[in-house]
Amino acid sequence: MSSYIDNLFSLKGQVAVVSGGTGELCGSMAEGLAGAGAFVYLLGRSEEKAKVRMERMESIGGKTAFLPFEATDRDSVEFVLETVMSQQGKVNILVNGAGGNAATPYLDISDEEFRSILELNLRSVFVACQAFGKKMIDLGQGGSIINVGSMSGLIPLSRVFTYSLTKAAVHNLSKNLAREWAPHNIRVNTLVPGFFPAEQNRKVLTSDRVEKIMGHTPMNRFGNAEELIGATLLLASKKAGSFITGEELVVDGGYASMTI
Repeated sequence: MSSYIDNLFSLKGQVAVVSGGTGELCGSMAEGLAGAGAFVYLLGRSEEKAKVRMERMESIGGKTAFLPFEATDRDSVEFVLETVMSQQGKVNILVNGAGGNAATPYLDISDEEFRSILELNLRSVFVACQAFGKKMIDLGQGGSIINVGSMSGLIPLSRVFTYSLTKAAVHNLSKNLAREWAPHNIRVNTLVPGFFPAEQNRKVLTSDRVEKIMGHTPMNRFGNAEELIGATLLLASKKAGSFITGEELVVDGGYASMTI
């Protein structure tokens, strides 16, 4: 059985780049990729956070490295790509997970806040897909791009207006790129977490909001970051996920299926 599963999900010999890899959710996704055999580059601002995650990855036999990264800076994206290519000669998997949030009421959102969230949540994905997607096309080996979306990209949620519209745009971008790059065997999907407590959303998880979320989640709990690993491996795998592209893979404890 184990050899059968390994054959389906093994990422041995592959190179993965994870934007937002120093955070909780993408850090767990990166850990799963490393556990499946990929060499994983963690991209982020904090080397200290990266070291903690890298120790966990190395404890399960994973191979990993940290690269400082500004998701909204095209030069930073190009530097990472050049570094990965010089060290590995290829890139097979890209995870775009850097993001930010704010609970500002709609009528109070400033132009500065709007632009900041737009840059971090949407333009960063746009730029990374351009750079890494072109390289994947040039290499001619196919690849998997996993863009981290959001439940608010599927269903309008209160109090996170700018975040919601940027995530909806990420979902749309992923589908367009899936169609555009399918002839190159580059699969582009959106991984859609439900409610997972993380740094960027804790400030909006007030007690009354948590009560409403639980009332709308059949499993009646928050997700754990590790519960994104299975979906990540499916989308990353050349075999298990070989015919999956343009999809929104939802991991939400049933939230999106709930009506009344």
